[in-house]
Amino acid sequence: MFKKAENVKEFVERVDASKKLNPKDLSSDQDLTIAIMNLISIEEHLMFSGAKTGKNSFFDMIRDIRETRKNLMLKIIPAYEGEVWCISKHLLATSMRLMEVGTKQQSMNNTEEAYKLFNQAYDLYCLFWGLNMNLIDTKDVKWISDSDEKTKKIATRLTDTPAPTDEPKTGFQKMKAFIKNAVNCCIE
Repeated sequence: MFKKAENVKEFVERVDASKKLNPKDLSSDQDLTIAIMNLISIEEHLMFSGAKTGKNSFFDMIRDIRETRKNLMLKIIPAYEGEVWCISKHLLATSMRLMEVGTKQQSMNNTEEAYKLFNQAYDLYCLFWGLNMNLIDTKDVKWISDSDEKTKKIATRLTDTPAPTDEPKTGFQKMKAFIKNAVNCCIE
């Protein structure tokens, strides 16, 4: 958990210090990723609507939606190498679809299946952030060690406690723990 700041000055200093370690505004960026997920969904629906109705006007709208999505993705992923851009897009799209399937399962009272789907969606969402915050070493696609100084500094800054190193965790568990502390959409 976050340690409560004693005064406004201390709060501002903490925010500034965390931006130096990690310049992303994750609460705002999280909102942006949800918008991007919905734009990807709109692209898909336009394609299916065009195919089902035979109206090319649906296909024509895809271009504008895609350009909007690409411009918004540049705000989160301004520089990348290899296939990171496409991987990121597909991680967001898959996460969104699993959320939707989970809510459908939930509405059919299949709560256990819904919970599994929600957790899988969140795993993939966390993987998106891990990839785009350079917490995953893409040279040979492995998780950066908990002993890595950058990881320790970010974890310490966000939680006011040292990063745990005594508990072995899977890559998804590590990323979930990090994102839980780093992405707080309730901070204005």
